[in-house]
Amino acid sequence: MQTKARVNYHVKKNIPQAFVLDGDGMSGQLIAPELASTEVQVDDLRSSHKPLNFNDDGVSFVTSPTKVSRFSEGENWREPYEAELINLLKQTIGAKEVIVFDHTVRVDEPEATRRPARNVHNDFTHASAEQRLDELLGEARAEDFRKGKFGFVNVWRPIETVVKSSPLGFIKPASMQAGDWMDINVVYPDRVGQVLGVAANDRHEWFYQSEMTPEEAIIFNIYDNQDRPHIAHSALDILSESDVSTPRKSIESRSLVRYE
Repeated sequence: MQTKARVNYHVKKNIPQAFVLDGDGMSGQLIAPELASTEVQVDDLRSSHKPLNFNDDGVSFVTSPTKVSRFSEGENWREPYEAELINLLKQTIGAKEVIVFDHTVRVDEPEATRRPARNVHNDFTHASAEQRLDELLGEARAEDFRKGKFGFVNVWRPIETVVKSSPLGFIKPASMQAGDWMDINVVYPDRVGQVLGVAANDRHEWFYQSEMTPEEAIIFNIYDNQDRPHIAHSALDILSESDVSTPRKSIESRSLVRYE
C-alpha cells in the first residue's frame, strides 16, 4: 500500500552549503542550508511485503527485542544495549567486528534536545567516513581496516511506544542517480564534518514500515568501502496522519563494522 508524505530535500547550488552549529553543538542554534518541502509517494512495507536485502538495498527491517526499556541519561543502559547491537549485527549482516560509538535519542516534541531529522540525507561522505575511521581507531589500526571490508552501520528502533507519526523513511538505492547527492558541511565550533544531502528527483522510490514497535529495528548502511550501497533517509510527515497525541521516540546507534 502506498501513502503520501512530505519530506525536505536539499537544493543544489553552486556555492558550499553547511549546517552551522553554535557552542552548544547539536543542542544549540542550527543554521540550515535551503530545503524544499516536497510531497512524495511512499510504499508501506508492512502491507506490501516487498523483499529487501541489506547487501543490495542497504537496509533491513528486523524483529529484534531488547531487554533495555529506558535510554535516559544516568541509566546504565549503554553496556547491555551495545552488547545486543554487536550480537545483532554479527548475526544479521555478517559482521566480524563491531564498534558501537554513538547513540542519539530523538523525540518529536518542540522542546526536545534532538528531534527527528527532517532533511533527506545520508550520514557520511567518503571524506567524513575516512576522518571518523581515523578518529575512532587511530591511523595505524585504521590502515589495517582499510585493507579489508568495513562500513558504518546505523541501527534504529522505537522507544517505549509504537511509532504513530514521523516514521523513518528511505529511498531505494536503485532509484537514486549520482547527481542527486551533494556534500553538506557540518560546522562545529571546533571542527568541520560532512553529510550527504539529497536533491529531489521524481524517480525516487520511497518506502517505510508503519507502526513499528520497540521489538523491531532497522539496520541500514551509511558507508561502505566496497560495493554495498549507502541509503538516503529522512523522517516522514505522513499526510494522512492527524492529531497524533503520542510523539515518536526513537534511538539510533552508529557502529563501525568490519566484515570477513
